This record gives sequence, C-alpha cells and structure tokens, in this order.
Amino acid sequence: MKKTLIKCGWLVTLDAATGDFADGELLMHGDRVLAVGKSLDAAHDEVIDASDMIVMPGLINGHIHVWQCGLRGIGSEWMGPDYHSNIHANIATRYGPRDNYLGNFVGAQAQIDSGVTTVIDFCHNLKSLEMAEAAIDGLEETGIRAVFAHGTAKPPAKEGEVPFTHVPHPRDRIEALRKGRMASDDRLVTLAMAVLGPHYGTQEVAEADIRLAREFGLFSTSHATKPNDKCVTPRGYLALARAGLLGPDHNIVHGNYIDDEELKAIVDNGATVTATVLVELHGHAPDPLVMRVRELGGMPSIGIDVEPIVTGEMFREMHAALLHARWSAHRDNEAAGKPSMATMPVRSREALEWATVGNARVMGLDKNVGTLAPGMKADIVMLRANDLNVFPVHDPIYTIVEQAGAKNVDTVIIDGVVRKRGGKLLVDEKLLADRMREMRASAERAMEEASFKVKAA
Repeated sequence: MKKTLIKCGWLVTLDAATGDFADGELLMHGDRVLAVGKSLDAAHDEVIDASDMIVMPGLINGHIHVWQCGLRGIGSEWMGPDYHSNIHANIATRYGPRDNYLGNFVGAQAQIDSGVTTVIDFCHNLKSLEMAEAAIDGLEETGIRAVFAHGTAKPPAKEGEVPFTHVPHPRDRIEALRKGRMASDDRLVTLAMAVLGPHYGTQEVAEADIRLAREFGLFSTSHATKPNDKCVTPRGYLALARAGLLGPDHNIVHGNYIDDEELKAIVDNGATVTATVLVELHGHAPDPLVMRVRELGGMPSIGIDVEPIVTGEMFREMHAALLHARWSAHRDNEAAGKPSMATMPVRSREALEWATVGNARVMGLDKNVGTLAPGMKADIVMLRANDLNVFPVHDPIYTIVEQAGAKNVDTVIIDGVVRKRGGKLLVDEKLLADRMREMRASAERAMEEASFKVKAA
C-alpha cells in the first residue's frame, strides 16, 4: 500500500490525545492514517502539498434523503403537511429504480463535492428490492462512505388497503440484502434500517421493526416529528425503552416535540438523537434538540434532511446548529433572570464535533471515522485557506465552522482514495453531465405525472 505524506498549513484532528497542529504533517498508509505530528521525517511514496490549506476530518452528514436530490428547492416555502402530501403521497409514488439510482448518484457526488465523506442515507421511498439495489448502486459508484438505511414508501391507502402505519418492515428485502451484497459491515456502503418508529407506526410495528434490525445486526433509525396528539403511538419511545428496544443501535431524528421524560429515557438508554436544524427552524416551533441532548450528557448529531426544502451543504447546517444553540442558551439564561453570560456558552469546536464525531457515533463508526488519529480511516478534507472569503486564517476551528463553505473544499479523500483534487471531482465529466441531465428529466417527469408545479409565493 502506498504511503502518502500530507504537509498541512493547519491540521485539525479533533482527537484530544493527538491534538491539532500548525504546519503539521499527516502520513497516510493505504486507507488509514498512520502518523500525525510535526516534522514526521517518515518514508513515503507521494507528497501532497497542503501548506496553504486546513486539513480536517471529512464532514459526516447524519441524516439525508439522498434520493430527493432532483427535487431540490421545490418546497422552499412548504410547511410540514405540504412536504408529506407533495412528496410521500404524490411525487415519491412516481419514482422507480432508475430514478433512485440517479438521485443517489448525483446527490452523493454533491455531498463529496461539498466536503462530506460519509452519509446516513435515509432512503424512505422504496417499493421493491430492485429500487433498493439501484439506490445502493448510485451510492457505491461515487466512492462515498455511506450507511444505507433501507426505508419504505408511504403512499396514501386506498379503500380496503392496510395503511403503511400498520405494515412492518419487509423482512424479505432486509434478508436478501443482508445475506447478499450487504453481508459485510467492512464495506464502504453498509446496511441499516429506516423504520417508521412510534410517530409513524403502531407500537407493534415499531417493536417488530427494531427486533428485525437487531436480528440481522443492523443499526436502525426513525423519524420523530409529531406532537403527542398526532403520533400514531403517543409517547411510544417510552414503551420501546420499557421493552428494552432502545439502545446505541437506534437513532431518532428530529424529536422537537418530545417531552423531557421521554427524551431522558431515550438518552439514558444510549439511543442517539440527530437534529436537522435548518429544516426544523423552517417549519417547527419547538427548539431543535441539540441543547437538550447536550444538557442530558448526550453527544448531539446533525444532518441535512430534506433538500427540497433546505441546502444540502453541511457547513451551513453546522453553523446554523451552533448559532441556534448559542441563541437558545442566551434566551434561557435571560428568561431565568440571570446576569448576562460572560463567556460563550457553546464553543465552535463542539459544532465541528457534532458534524464529525457525533455523527460517527450515531452509525457506530466512531472507531474508524470522525477524527484523524493514527489508525483511523483516511477520510480527509482540505480547505483552501487563501480563498477570499476565509483569508486570513487566525484559528482553523473558527474558520471551518463560522467562515468556510463548500466553495473552499479543494481536496476530498475517502478511504484513502482521492475523490476531489484542486477543487474538481475526479469523475468522468461526460458521465456526470449525462447523469445530471437524466436526473433532471427524471425529476421533471415525476413532478409532471404528479401534476405538481413549482411556484414561489
């Protein structure tokens, strides 16, 4: 395996034992970080000159529906019910295997382009094993690291049909994938289950789905977006906790309406919580759960969620999560009648950890990704420090979290393979252009079949 020495202007490892370095060096051996420090004087086969760059762990997107890439921006003024009626009850029903492949291929390329090396792809429009296989193909062909969370379609029930809320996860598909191409957890794309959970399914379905995931050794994740009076199973996570079905292998997304008792049970049982702050600020009154999870001793996790409504750029999600966390701390402090805070209540480094370490913990990959300590996977992003919007760099953490964006991403390495260099994806340009055109046509066809038209108010 080739040894590559990266000479860094700034090296942010996010590993407390390893530390961060100005003018540091990182030695990469194959798909792993071999050594980190100053003046390593190590034998190597190649040198990457990143002396004018910030070198950091790849960002991790803790929750995204990659298949929706072709529908970007169509719901920029939607409220929650609009999303479900337009997407799940209509446009999603027009998608087939090729549509999912195209959305995942172009969407994953876009994530790599913007500095993301790993995603949890909550793929929740699946109607067949063929659709799932096509979606996985789209991810794998890009070289992104991904947890493919197999979800199910949510069409409106026709007269006499059992509604999706009462239908357990399809065992046959999970068994076929787990015993077939997704049998190993050492792959770049691994399998998980995107289940209904008690907000969108009956208690019997929620319990059966988590048991199915555990039977096959899979991580599971569920949406929690409803007030108690609108949940299919109100306060269902308490029941799951009592049944011993909440643990580090289950992740809850959103949860803004969950009360303190239920949230404490979730965190105390080791389950993780992912906030998608941009989407949640867009359409919900209760706060994103970042600060509440943090106050309970949990590690927050963040993700993009729905590109039809918000940007797919994790830099913006990370910054929004930090600003909302700071604002809510100041708000609560003032509401309690306390003196103004003398120091910033949430540090910038924390937000970067939510977007790396926290998200890696959600998917059980924190022994491999999230930091750049020796032995970790070589998932590395390099940001140009001389770009006008970030120059000059005084502290690399502040620059990453509060100043930088996708436009500053120069180089992306995933599993030791360079996927972007010099600001350009290392992908066949004609192939990508063809796939982009086909994806746009795919999305436009689905919207036309759904009689949906984009209209700004």
